[in-house]
Amino acid sequence: MSLDKLKLSKRLHASMNDLSYFTAKEIQLKALSRIIGGHSIIGIAPEGAGKTTTYVLGVLMRLKYTEDEAPKVLILAPNEERITEIVDRFLNVSKNKDLHIIGLKASGSIEEEIENLVRGVDIVVATPNRARAIYLKLGLNLNRIQMFIVDDAEEIVKQGMQTPVRELAQSCGKVQYLAFSTVEHDKLHLMIDDFMPFATLIEADELSDKTAETHELMLYQVPNFTTKINLLNVLMRDDDVFDKVVVFVNSRLTAQKLGQSLHAKNGEVAVLNPLLHEDAGIDDINDFKQIPECRILIIANEGTNDIDLNGIPFIFHFEVPENREVFVQHVEKTSNDEVIAITFATDLELPALKKIEQFLGKKIPVMPLPDDLIIYRPPNNPKEKTEVDESQGGAFHKKKESNSKNYNLGAGIKAKMTRKNKKR
Repeated sequence: MSLDKLKLSKRLHASMNDLSYFTAKEIQLKALSRIIGGHSIIGIAPEGAGKTTTYVLGVLMRLKYTEDEAPKVLILAPNEERITEIVDRFLNVSKNKDLHIIGLKASGSIEEEIENLVRGVDIVVATPNRARAIYLKLGLNLNRIQMFIVDDAEEIVKQGMQTPVRELAQSCGKVQYLAFSTVEHDKLHLMIDDFMPFATLIEADELSDKTAETHELMLYQVPNFTTKINLLNVLMRDDDVFDKVVVFVNSRLTAQKLGQSLHAKNGEVAVLNPLLHEDAGIDDINDFKQIPECRILIIANEGTNDIDLNGIPFIFHFEVPENREVFVQHVEKTSNDEVIAITFATDLELPALKKIEQFLGKKIPVMPLPDDLIIYRPPNNPKEKTEVDESQGGAFHKKKESNSKNYNLGAGIKAKMTRKNKKR
């Protein structure tokens, strides 16, 4: 789509063309008019989809330049590298010498930063912790804030900076709120729902033009590591279906722990090249294929290459691999074998999984959780329910009506149906 669809000012349109931006991204087409109109939004799009440029253009279209000393826009980012990128983007796009923007960095002097703020600034970019620290020293005036923006929200959540985000937002009063993330999940909503409960959700997918040929893919979204173990145990009870299974984890230590946590008969579970000699293990995946009673092989991604998965009908990614190429190598279709690749992912793993989907050129279908799955809840959070309710499927906040299901099939039944259908 042409940039003309964004209805930018002539100055910004020319500036974007000078920067070799000639077409509008999907997130910009969907979100920019709402930002300019003063709406609070939650923008969900993968890395590289144009989220930063979207709100930069929105701020520059809305910002009224005055001589006020107090900033009008506060942008929270997860780290100093991101702060520098945001400041540079504003300066490159605006080309306005009257634009006063400052990045507050943890490595800098608080006293110097407060002095710079007192001189007058339009836009402040900072980590939540740094902004809160300067605010508590009365160096950051939030009384004139018009736009409050959370950038890379999933990374801010991952680093545990939700509390300063909420405190700063509540100190701003009634303003326009924008939050941008690669994924939408429960932890994101726990951070932002208190101060932007009625924000419009805008989603955009920037998938690869080429769709990779893979085995059938399935995804289970779960809240934590312990629930992953519970889920794998539930699925593995169906030994008629899951007769030969390879389970990938990221480290040998996790492989050891998982091997000890599975509820299986003696001889059913083995670890490839185990960390400890006393653990049940084998040295070659071909030995696993030849042992009838051994049906679950746990393999650590670290230090493991060129695993021959031919003849294995079920591949599990118990953890999302840190290296995208590792996941792709496991799920690429290289033969006519009927294989199902199942992934378990927590909220914090979803950003990495979204990058994998972006590379594959397709989304991985989210499966409903089994009815008898026990969701582990940490004991220090008694307010959360200990059982799965009907609103819980792939995500743990209320589903959109378009995504709701009136059934809940376990993976065992789903796998049987899939395999039978393929044999017809």
